[in-house]
This record gives sequence, C-alpha cells and structure tokens, in this order.
Amino acid sequence: MLNITISHQQRTQFQNEGYAVFPSFFAPEELAAMLAELERFQREGLGRNVATDGDGKTHSTTKVNYQIIPLNNKSQLMRALPFHPQVVAVLSELIGTPFVRQLDQIFLKPGRTGAGTGWHTDNAYFKISDPTKGTAMWIALHDATLANGTLHVIPGSFRERYAHERDLGSDHHIHMHADEDRAAPIELPAGGAIFFNYGTAHATKANNTDKERAGLAFHFLRTDFIPEQYDERQRNGLVHVVGPEASGGLREYGVKVEGAWQAEVERILLSKDNFVDSNRPLA
Repeated sequence: MLNITISHQQRTQFQNEGYAVFPSFFAPEELAAMLAELERFQREGLGRNVATDGDGKTHSTTKVNYQIIPLNNKSQLMRALPFHPQVVAVLSELIGTPFVRQLDQIFLKPGRTGAGTGWHTDNAYFKISDPTKGTAMWIALHDATLANGTLHVIPGSFRERYAHERDLGSDHHIHMHADEDRAAPIELPAGGAIFFNYGTAHATKANNTDKERAGLAFHFLRTDFIPEQYDERQRNGLVHVVGPEASGGLREYGVKVEGAWQAEVERILLSKDNFVDSNRPLA
C-alpha cells in the first residue's frame, strides 16, 4: 500500500477546477489484484456491450463499450475498496464527511473497437442539490493515454449548467454538447486515479491502440446531500463508509468488509499464482 497524502495543489485544483489527479494511487500488488478481478469478470461474462449502432437500441457488432455494473455483488475486493484508508482520507478532504459509496462500475474498451463514453456530468444522473458534494474516483486499470481514449474533463464546468439528451450511441446513456477546445485529457499510468465532482463534464474517447483499456469508477456522496426524492431501492444501494450510520459494511452486506482490503489483495494474488479461480460466494 502506497502512502498517499493530498497536496495543497490537488486540494485547490479540486475546489477551483473540479478535479484532482493522483498519478500513483495504488501499489503494484493492489493493481494486480484489481486486474485479476477484471479478468475474472470478463471470463465469467459479467458485463455487456452497451454501444449501439446509433439508434440507442441495436447493439453494435463493430464498436464495444463493455460495462460491468455493479461490482460490489461480484467481488469482495470491490466491496472493500471504498474502505481503503487512502480512499477514505482523500475523500474526507475533498468532499467532507460523512459520506456513502453510491455506485461502482467498470468500462472496458477493447483495442481498435473500443468506443468512448459521451460527454456528460454525473449529476445529470444523480441530481443532488450541490454537485461539489459528490465525487467520482476514476482508476486507470491500464495505462490511460490519448491514443487509447483516456478520460477528458472540462475544468471549471461544474459552475455551469448543461442540457442532456439521450445518447443514441448507447443503450442507456445520456450526453451533452461540450466545447472540446476547453477539454483537458488526463493521461494516467495504471494504478493512478482522478477524482472529479459530480458537476464536472467528462468523457472518454475511442481506443485506437491494439490493447484493451479499462477504467474503474466509484462514486461517493456526502451523506447530508442524499436527495430526499430517492426511493427505497436507491437508498438501499448506498453504503455508509464514514459517519454515525457506518458499520464497516456489516449493515449493507451482512459481513464486515472494512479493513479487509489487504487480505483480499493477498488472497486474489495467491489464488492467481496457484491457478485457482479467485471467485468465492459472497455472504
């Protein structure tokens, strides 16, 4: 585990521009465990291609935007990640406490056929009253470069409002018009992470290389900004990470996952070394 602290520059950039970049966030063994889980997800067919032929419903045979969602019902490692001490420490400084994990997912773009995800803000989906009180954590599972379609953001866009409409290149996404001249591409080595608030416009591009590229995304929200209009299903999907309602995952999963991250990393790597499937039934 690396010893990550947030700098004054990162904190200021998050406040002023809506995002903060951490080129090295996860240690090599942590990244290896996450990649092993991604390989298992693919092997077991736990995701699907959400790219369409431009009509919003006919799934494409030439473009692939492979989505795996959710992750917490598929992997003990992914359950434990929001409780990672470094994740908790950085989030506590960026959005404050207490907070919940709202969403987890992976988007994988195969070489040459990998399609991007259109411009949007997360708050167009989540609809919280102050988009700066929620943040995505986007983790590069492979080196993320201009050539393979890394994440792009528009600095300061959280201060603006954007109209969204149905994205006909996807079977469920929405998108918005963006001034791409303002966009900042975020190139990250594998294991790096970027945090960006719910109002920051962002997109990924097509993968024009021969190798696949995947991004792992978690979304976190300050507990006091959970929208009142959320129904029981939406509220039941939240996991209290920090605060008076937090139980280390016991209340949400029936087992405590706080503090289990390192053990899960070791278990997965040992299983991989011994050629044993890293999956096991979830409690």
